[in-house]
Amino acid sequence: KKTNKKKLSDKLVRNLVFIGIVGMLDPPRKEVKAAVSLCKKAGIRVVMITGDHKETAIAVAKEVGIYTGKEIVMTGEELQQLTDDELDELVSKVAIFARTTPEHKSRILNSLKRLGYVVAMTGDGVNDAPAIKKADVGIAMGIKGTEVAKEAADIVLLDDNFATIVKAVEQGRIIYDNIKKFIRFLLSSNFGEIFTISLATIFGLPSPLLPTQILWVNLVTDGLPALALSVDTPEQDVMKRKPRKKGESILKDDLLFILASSSLLTFSTLASFATVYATTLDLERARTAAFMTMVTFELLFVFNCRSQKKSVFSKPPWENKKLLAAVIASLAIQFLLLLLPQTRSLFKLKMLKPSELVLVAVFSSVSLLLLPSIFIKQKQDHSSGNSIKILR
Repeated sequence: KKTNKKKLSDKLVRNLVFIGIVGMLDPPRKEVKAAVSLCKKAGIRVVMITGDHKETAIAVAKEVGIYTGKEIVMTGEELQQLTDDELDELVSKVAIFARTTPEHKSRILNSLKRLGYVVAMTGDGVNDAPAIKKADVGIAMGIKGTEVAKEAADIVLLDDNFATIVKAVEQGRIIYDNIKKFIRFLLSSNFGEIFTISLATIFGLPSPLLPTQILWVNLVTDGLPALALSVDTPEQDVMKRKPRKKGESILKDDLLFILASSSLLTFSTLASFATVYATTLDLERARTAAFMTMVTFELLFVFNCRSQKKSVFSKPPWENKKLLAAVIASLAIQFLLLLLPQTRSLFKLKMLKPSELVLVAVFSSVSLLLLPSIFIKQKQDHSSGNSIKILR
């Protein structure tokens, strides 16, 4: 029988003509290289962890820009021989982990987290599930991913596209920035209102604003303009900054600006009130001036809350058409309140003279002179807080 099999084998391999070799290529998506480059600008490291052969991994990593030749490439076998301390020393320098097992992936994640990194892990297979679950942000593929990977993940990509993750990071930063702008505006305005009433009381002055007027100020300034600010256009450097540190206060770098702007609002309102009251001895007219000054100040000031580094003169207000429309509408409503006899009576206002309206305009426009960058510390290196995106 063995002899017959050998003869048959000999017949099969005879008279064959070599035509060629067929190879299969699964190229990365075109947008991945640009996405990886954007990650680098944003302070996000992209690391490849794969079960493929070392040379295959290097070829793909070079193509998408993960590997430049200077980084370390480590195989699962080499990783197995390292202690946790030795791995901690090297893991930040490794761009590719090849021939890895689920246990290796978990060790890599543990090492990165010990070093203080925020780690995101992408994957699609059952063997990726433990690492996806352990990562700060687990990301599974929605099309090719297994149900186990999807259940373990925090985020499921509907298009299985790495570039989508980068877009999500960008949108997250934009949303975070806009939340900061919103808080910066509201705290500055509200503290200014509190300081105005408190200082007038401390110095024995009549209250510059009535309760109904204060409620109206909050309604007009905290309504449409504040909402429009929360959907402001992104700043140009949103994906050129390093990630913020874990646990960093949302008010970091804003406290001095909030204190300065609220103090300036207090000064402008009280100065307008005191000037009119001293020249006319008419308390109702003085309150009207203070009321108009505070509202106009805040509606102009909202434009200076759009950036931490640029003033309203270098960041044109028409970039955010919704905000511009909201401010114009609020100003129109405010002056309509002053012009209509019924609303003047309701809010206990008096029609201001042209000279007093000019005074209001001067004190209100002081808000435009605020330069946010003056109150912000120089940028610090946030390397200890860098996020790492792990691409499988």
